[in-house]
Amino acid sequence: MSKVFVRRGVDILMTAALLGLMAYMLTGQALHEWLGAVELVLFLLHHVLNGGWLRHIHTGRYTPFRVLQTALAALLLACMLGAMASGMVMSRYVFDFLPIQGGMVLAREVHMVCGYWGFILLSAHLGLHWGMVLGLVRKRAGITGRSPVRTAILRLLAAGIAGYGIFAFCKHQMANYLFLRSTFVFFDFEQPPAAFFSEHLAMMGLWTALGHYLSRAALAWTKGSVSGAERMEA
Repeated sequence: MSKVFVRRGVDILMTAALLGLMAYMLTGQALHEWLGAVELVLFLLHHVLNGGWLRHIHTGRYTPFRVLQTALAALLLACMLGAMASGMVMSRYVFDFLPIQGGMVLAREVHMVCGYWGFILLSAHLGLHWGMVLGLVRKRAGITGRSPVRTAILRLLAAGIAGYGIFAFCKHQMANYLFLRSTFVFFDFEQPPAAFFSEHLAMMGLWTALGHYLSRAALAWTKGSVSGAERMEA
């Protein structure tokens, strides 16, 4: 089993666990905590598998794409650590053995902000590597060459998912939680679970698409700056 395959598998499991964590009202406290513990293990494993990138973070030239990638990774790390630490403070099952007293109000606010920002940042982080994901899918499916029709269909599908994601983002009042304008999460208990997950998948698709196109713009900027420097040297 290749290391790349293991890394992609860990990333997929992290994304699935995060989606489950967003459904706190559906899963309940105990399952939410166990999913958080699984996310913690996967998060640590992700960094072990990507140790080479971390060891060389202070070396080499910082291109626009590398700046974007590093900044996104740093913000995501901060959100994940904040969500996990605050989750341990509030834990009543998995980490209840820890001798932690007080700080519940602050922990709940930190958990909310870090959890929702982590959801967005992890989705955008996935978008940075979406080209690689598509490449692996094409390779597995035996697809070679380019097809304008296939490209147009996929772009229309992505636009539809992103549009649905914008609708879901507004419907769930995500901005209130991201900027702590509300300290309590509103949940529609009459909404079918399938609708809840489809809306959150659409929101993930929205931020994944944004991350993908930001990475393409950064790579194009990098190529343009390199070409300009080569012309100046010539």
